[in-house]
Amino acid sequence: QVQLVESGGGLVQAGGSLRLSCAASSRPYRMYTMGWFRQAPGKEREFVAAINWSSGLTNYADSVKGRFTISRDNAKNTVYLQMNSLKPEDTAVYYCAGPYRVYSDYSTYDSWGQGTQVTVSS
Repeated sequence: QVQLVESGGGLVQAGGSLRLSCAASSRPYRMYTMGWFRQAPGKEREFVAAINWSSGLTNYADSVKGRFTISRDNAKNTVYLQMNSLKPEDTAVYYCAGPYRVYSDYSTYDSWGQGTQVTVSS
């Protein structure tokens, strides 16, 4: 099973930026699709962004469109989430996962990372 390791979380003031990384231990042929989810205390896990590794096609939640960018580095087997103009409501544990069958449905993702905390202060 592919291992996914997130990094890059931390504490930032509102309006600031962070870049999350998700390194895959390997990229089997089936790992064509990867995504980011987040979960705040007392809330359900919600979709943030997804990318098709081979085509580069991306999808975003409405709440992060125009502020977050998902990208990948094929040579490093790494997916990134660049987060700009952060808001306190972006505070959550962020998880990367993949591959998926339905990008917005977390139950269709096969492998998950351990998560990284992002805290945005007002």
